[in-house]
Amino acid sequence: MEIEDRITVSTPEGVDLDLVVAGLGSRFMSSLVDSAVQAVLIFPLLLLADVTTAGVAIASLGGFLVIFGYPIVCDALLDGRTVGRRVTGLRLVTEDGGRVGVLAAAVRNIVRIVDFLPGVYSIGALAVIVSTRNQRVGDMAAGTLVVRAAPVRRGLAVPGAGRVAPEGPAAPVAPLPEGAGAWDLTRMTADDIRVVRSFLARRPELDPAARARVGSELARRLRPAVVGPDPSLPDEALLEQLLAAKSARG
Repeated sequence: MEIEDRITVSTPEGVDLDLVVAGLGSRFMSSLVDSAVQAVLIFPLLLLADVTTAGVAIASLGGFLVIFGYPIVCDALLDGRTVGRRVTGLRLVTEDGGRVGVLAAAVRNIVRIVDFLPGVYSIGALAVIVSTRNQRVGDMAAGTLVVRAAPVRRGLAVPGAGRVAPEGPAAPVAPLPEGAGAWDLTRMTADDIRVVRSFLARRPELDPAARARVGSELARRLRPAVVGPDPSLPDEALLEQLLAAKSARG
């Protein structure tokens, strides 16, 4: 039976996130897909190794890069989503809900060797089962979590402003953007709207650096959840338009 736990983490930008930590079943399915992808990439290298003497060296180096380079690149540069995680709706994040860096991605995947012992990810599977956050040994070493791809924002706290109340103060609503009636905003929750409204109302009180960080974090997490707004919109302009569009729909 699949077991997934919901945890709450506070980001450095002051945004509280509800994260659904992936269970052993979904992680296993994700790994199966990624293993198939890696097998497809390695197969031509094996054919090359049979053709020339130099092919053996090339195949060995290529195989190493596929086995270790593929997950590191996906973890650090592709928003924590390998092909397998995209298929199963998962994402790799840091323990505070942020993006995974190259160093953490490298540590996580090098320690994968320990997780694999004594065979077929025995230690890794056991670690996922007994750890409070469903982390394998590599996750613990790198400070990472495998979570469902869409975190839920619960509240907002910023330096010098205190924690925003659940409903937040009233925020001025921008004019309704042209074509906003056709936008797909169904993945935006009531919590999303409360946080955006609170931020937009409080932003004049915030330190400029804190304001930029929080606005950027909120926009980054909402962009994948909506369809229609101009992707080139600045962060605060996007938040204003999303609030206007949602307010117009009631």
